[in-house]
Amino acid sequence: MADIVQQRLEDRIPALEQLERVGLFTNKEVKSMLKRSTALEYKLHRTVQSKDDFITYIQHEINVLELIKKRRARIGYHFKREEIENPIIHRINHVFRRATTKWQEDVQLWLSQVAFNKKWGTKSQLSKVLSSMLAIHPDKPALWIMAAKCEMEDRNSSESARHLFLRALRFHLENKKVFQEYFRMELMHAEKLRKQQQELEQAKIDVGEYNFSTEILSGKLAEVVYRDAAQKIKGAEFILSLLQIAAIFDFTKELQDTILQDLQSQYVDDCMMWDFMAKRELDAAGAPELQSAKGRASDTDRREERCCVVYEEALKSLNTEAMWICYVTFCLERYKRKTNVTQLKEKRKERLLRVLQSTHDAKLLQETFYKNWLQVLLSSGDTVSATQVAITATQRFSQSVEMWSFSLQTLVHLESTEAGHLFQEALKHVNPKESLPLWQLQADWSMTSQIPEDTETFFQKGLLSPVPAVSSAMKEKYLEWSYKTGGYKRARKTFTSLHEHRPFTKTFFMKMIEIEKEQETPKMSNLRDYYERALREFGYSDEDLWMEYIKEELGSHGNPENCGKLHWRAVKTLEGESVEHFTTKYTLLQTGHM
Repeated sequence: MADIVQQRLEDRIPALEQLERVGLFTNKEVKSMLKRSTALEYKLHRTVQSKDDFITYIQHEINVLELIKKRRARIGYHFKREEIENPIIHRINHVFRRATTKWQEDVQLWLSQVAFNKKWGTKSQLSKVLSSMLAIHPDKPALWIMAAKCEMEDRNSSESARHLFLRALRFHLENKKVFQEYFRMELMHAEKLRKQQQELEQAKIDVGEYNFSTEILSGKLAEVVYRDAAQKIKGAEFILSLLQIAAIFDFTKELQDTILQDLQSQYVDDCMMWDFMAKRELDAAGAPELQSAKGRASDTDRREERCCVVYEEALKSLNTEAMWICYVTFCLERYKRKTNVTQLKEKRKERLLRVLQSTHDAKLLQETFYKNWLQVLLSSGDTVSATQVAITATQRFSQSVEMWSFSLQTLVHLESTEAGHLFQEALKHVNPKESLPLWQLQADWSMTSQIPEDTETFFQKGLLSPVPAVSSAMKEKYLEWSYKTGGYKRARKTFTSLHEHRPFTKTFFMKMIEIEKEQETPKMSNLRDYYERALREFGYSDEDLWMEYIKEELGSHGNPENCGKLHWRAVKTLEGESVEHFTTKYTLLQTGHM
């Protein structure tokens, strides 16, 4: 091992001497680099090799390259790169090869070597790395695409990129991304050739025997890729993705027309095709003389109406939920677009409401769209329709907590007489474990809208819920309501009746503590009772609760002598990291920093 390391170190000496000779590094710096390199070399030749050692070695050498680059820029010396940088780059690639051979499955290691060679311009080495990587990882489409892009962009070799894509398709016959990027690459290649031809013609340069193929310039190779992709991968969404790529290039009109014809003839039963065709009407050329805001708004309205005509035509043969979703989504998007023209805004609202109603009648309207429907009706002030839609939505999605919550909030906001009945219906239909939002909503409504006797009955029912989250939340609400309606005495009575009925929340006890402290003469004995009960439930994990109790004893109504006992109890009771957190906070409190 020592002989190998010594040989590698000796191989470095000419480059190090050059660094010192040309003034990029001092003698002291060269010796330091040699010492560091020696240590790193020995690590690479240990019996048990570590990936981290290889990465550290590579990073050290890259840092040296970066430093040389900065020194060159500073002193303005740009010679002898072959004698100085090239051996370092060669050495880094050698270490990378050793690492990737040993840890072939580490894709990030391969990508790091690719990134290194791209940055330092070693194009021939880059191709070798990419080839080796793909031989080990042919099952990863993203690597094939990246390799092809490197050949196209970094090495300016469209032929190599095409070859890589063709090889990738042998392993990934139906991979959408590979076909999309291959299609894009062929169009980019055609565009590059067109620009070259244009530049040569402008410069009036005789290119001799070199001729630009008309078929290649027009994107025929890309069309071949498209034909192959369309046969192997079905679905309007994929074909549309190719159409969108083709639309980026200004010489692909014929290709776009071909794709459009195939799309319309082969995917009549695909809602994505109809959605695309409908939205194309928005891009139709408008009258150029329309300069006023009203004129432009009128033209926009006509285009949107033409879109709706296409959607309606689609629904005649494709009356599916997916098709209605496309239609409603389009109308909703147009409705949300800002406009200062009232007529256009009203037209969009009418169109949206009409489509929502039609989709509902077809029993294909999704849950989320009912919420949009209610929002539009409420913003329009149509309370009658909003009430009806809210009730209908709960019938359609009777097991959805979100739908019940939104509809009930709407009815409460509208002060509908149906609210009370529907609250009861909601709790019958939804899963009890998910019903907490409905209980909380009904509690807020009952406290403000019902007579005290009915509210009391509701809370008593909630307290008996077998769902712990519901029972705990209702205790908090019940205590809050008792204080608001009956003052301190009623709140204390409610607390006393509940303080032995688990489960509890910390908020339940803290709320009673707040109520006690709001009185003119708070009783410390009561506060201690509340804190002790809270600690019995949460004292093992909540250091803040102990700190609040200690601060209370330090207050005007407390006894500071009790703080030491509380501290001792807290340390004994708290578990895990809570003890350390408590100790830190207690120390800060004693030193006046809290």
